[in-house]
Amino acid sequence: MVRILRGLAHKYFSDDEAVILFLLILIGILGIIFLGHMLAPAIAALIVAFILQGLVTKLTRLGVPELAAIVGVFVVFLGVLMGFLFGLLPLIWTQVTSLAGEAPRIFREMQSYLELLPQQYPTLVSMETVNTIYYQVTTEAGRITQWLVSFSLSSIPDVVALLIYMVLVPILVFFFLKDRRLLLGSIGRLLPNQRPMMLQIWHEVNLQCANYVRGKAVEILIVGGVTYVAFKLLGMPYAALLALLVGLSVVIPYIGAAVVTVPVAMIGLFAFGWGSQFIWVMVVYGIIQALDGNVLVPVLFSEVNNLHPVVIIIAVLFFGGIWGLWGVFFAIPLATMLKAVFSAWPVKGNGYEMTER
Repeated sequence: MVRILRGLAHKYFSDDEAVILFLLILIGILGIIFLGHMLAPAIAALIVAFILQGLVTKLTRLGVPELAAIVGVFVVFLGVLMGFLFGLLPLIWTQVTSLAGEAPRIFREMQSYLELLPQQYPTLVSMETVNTIYYQVTTEAGRITQWLVSFSLSSIPDVVALLIYMVLVPILVFFFLKDRRLLLGSIGRLLPNQRPMMLQIWHEVNLQCANYVRGKAVEILIVGGVTYVAFKLLGMPYAALLALLVGLSVVIPYIGAAVVTVPVAMIGLFAFGWGSQFIWVMVVYGIIQALDGNVLVPVLFSEVNNLHPVVIIIAVLFFGGIWGLWGVFFAIPLATMLKAVFSAWPVKGNGYEMTER
């Protein structure tokens, strides 16, 4: 056992730089696990600044002064944030509450659909199964409705915290963009002077994660926007809410699209019935998903090493189990970062052979 551990240590940690990098990664992971809630505004601002830095770099390459590029990109970011807070968010909240109010009618129609299944497929579906499914769905929907109704004075502390975050995050984003070199230089002074491996890993992680995160941001905007316009033209109710769900579903490949298809189909079915309009809605939705997977994704992520579907599912389960919803949201970027680190990590020759000599 000792020989095996010694061989692994020689193979992966024979360089002092590799040991320091491993300790830094370990400290960062532990800090996020135990201090993630406290540092949430700083982490969110760092991610947003990381996304916006690509646009700043492109503007500076076109000859725009760096400070002017930073200010311009930051103003655009504030405009998008204000538009989301005062335009899209109230619309989505209105549609959520309206959907909660329509829930009793939807459940009655769903019950009528379910009661026909035992008559049409008596060998596959029984009335007991139908009653069980209906009870579970209505119970979960009742909990959600109760949460929406109780979102009042008891939620004031969360609202105040959200308002504080809305002030802190833009301020931190601006300083992360403006003083990026100063902050990176301060961190660099804490590291060894000669760090070629760290620079190589940083370049690989920056290339992979930056392309992935920025590409996903663009993909969410395009897919969500196209879905909203299409659903609005087709007369689909709750178009903004469904467009938001479809846009966010691209964050989790395969799983997200499968999960979001259920509410899209249910709302379309209860709104239009088994008619031609429902078929058109599902066809248009399928075309959007097909264009996203076969056209938009290859264009946006041509420089990113794609992860295997099994790796994606494991990453979603693992990080979702650790950090809940935020873990699910950032599972793929974290897995991409780990893959970049592993691919650039220095590996010596066979450690077992070295220890036997």
